[in-house]
Formats: sequence, C-alpha cells, structure tokens
Amino acid sequence: MKLDRFDRRILQLLQEDATLPIAALAEQVGLSPTPCWRRVQKLEQVGIIRRRVALLDPEKLNLGVTVFIAIRTNQHNLDWLDRLRRAVADLPEVLDFYRMSGEIDYLIRAVVPSIRAYDDLYQRLIARIELADVTSMFAMERMKSTTALPLDYAEEP
Repeated sequence: MKLDRFDRRILQLLQEDATLPIAALAEQVGLSPTPCWRRVQKLEQVGIIRRRVALLDPEKLNLGVTVFIAIRTNQHNLDWLDRLRRAVADLPEVLDFYRMSGEIDYLIRAVVPSIRAYDDLYQRLIARIELADVTSMFAMERMKSTTALPLDYAEEP
C-alpha cells in the first residue's frame, strides 16, 4: 500500500496516542471523520497498523532491570531453531527476540526486577534448550526508548 501525507500523519498521531477519537484525529489530519476512519480501517486491514496497545512503565511495575542476552550456538539447523523459538516463546520477561548476523547468533531483550530474577530466567532458559555460549549485558541507563517507527521511508503514491 502506498501512503500519502494523510496516511503518514494518521500513523504519526496514532503512534503518539492510539486512543485519539476519530473526530480529533480527523481534525488534526485535515480530513472529515468518515474518510479518516476509512483510512484507519484500511491501514488496519493491510496490516500496517498491527494492533493498538497501552505502553506501560516497567519501573512502576517493578521491572527496572533490562538485560540483553546474547546467544551463540553451534547448532545451525531448523530443528534446533524451532526448539529455541518454543523455548523462548512463553517466557513473559522476554520482550524482543532476534536472529542476528555476525558473531552473535540470537539476541534477547528481557526485563526483570533484579539480578536474582534474571538468574531464574536464565535457569529456565537453559533447562529448555542447550546453548553453546550465553553473554548477559545489563542496561545501566535507558538513553532512548520508543515504539514510534520513522515514517519517512514509507512509499508515496
């Protein structure tokens, strides 16, 4: 789907506040409510808007420790990869899980309340699957964290 300036503005505003009523959204975009609503519906139907969620403050929920878990493996086959996906899938502390290029094979971002809680997470993970090397890095300070995607790269009509 090609995005015009109205679509981009809708997406920008919804990334800032997904609870905006259609009337307020339409006013800020420069459309009447019905065409604005149709555009939002289309953006949802084609999957550009995947879902609307509430962003929670991890520190207020006793999740002030962010840990990046770098995994290296000597298993490079689909069976092991599927087992790893299943091993990580239902760990609620894991927020992001990536297959990487370079020296690290997989990278996990997790949040926990403490180092002790991280050790529990680590023990649960290694009980589920064999890992050749695991390196944990704890974030000292969150310098930037956003869920807003840049929209300058979206194709125009």
